[in-house]
Amino acid sequence: MKVMVTGASGLVGRAVVSHCTSQGERVIALDHRGLDIADESKVDAAFDRERPDLVINCGAWTDVDGCELDPERAQNINARGPELLALACRRAGALLITISTDYVFDGEKDGFYTQRDQPNPQSVYAVSKLDGERRAQIAWARTIIVRSGYIFGAGGKNFLSSVFERARSGERLRAINDTFGTPTHAPDLARQLHRLAQLDLPGIYHVVNAGEGCTFEGFTRRAFAIANLDFGLLEGVSLNALKRPAPRPRNSRLRCLLSEAIGLDPLPYWEDALRDFAKVGSSAGVADAYRGRS
Repeated sequence: MKVMVTGASGLVGRAVVSHCTSQGERVIALDHRGLDIADESKVDAAFDRERPDLVINCGAWTDVDGCELDPERAQNINARGPELLALACRRAGALLITISTDYVFDGEKDGFYTQRDQPNPQSVYAVSKLDGERRAQIAWARTIIVRSGYIFGAGGKNFLSSVFERARSGERLRAINDTFGTPTHAPDLARQLHRLAQLDLPGIYHVVNAGEGCTFEGFTRRAFAIANLDFGLLEGVSLNALKRPAPRPRNSRLRCLLSEAIGLDPLPYWEDALRDFAKVGSSAGVADAYRGRS
């Protein structure tokens, strides 16, 4: 199978390229310089040149606060981009998998959000991602939407991905203690995306690691315990105390109603995935603790 991966230089994109390559797929890895998914002529040219069987779209603008300050750019990349890829996939007869976000929900629900819950995005970022879901599905019926969240992995430029390296360097960390999500290890997400491609069953799926979820502080404390780090470096703070431009849902924990029904095994528990990540955590990129989705 010839697989085109867009956004291939990002955290999830790199994991997808690595996994698909390990499975013997022919992978075309395109970062933003290789393909601007919001440029129709460049999308069409890439499809004419590569003729993929499968497109996994990891391209997005995930800077939540940046999106709040530039709605036009957010809409162009996160909504128009998936639509253009879906239209190109329709012409090519290719399967499209595009990644969305837990932030499409407003966070007011207790417990887990499933596909039965009505999205109600509260930020520009979330609105643009939900619009991207809907545009892609309208443009091409053979589209799989995968919602995920709290993604972490080696080299990631977000708070969860950089916890180990920053703490080991002696940096003091502030972690949000009143928003809840379900952590997702990028390599586990990549494996599930590949499985979904093999099943080729269009629809909306929620893909996260197993477990009850946690706050950013809860994730960080577990990381500190695994790595025997100094808890004195960690301070829990409320979301409101950070005074960010964009709102975040207080609860965005996800659960999938379809995975078991179609024979997909659940992902490992997030704490087990965190232990795996700890083995390579020192290679995670150092970044601003409060950039992007953290």
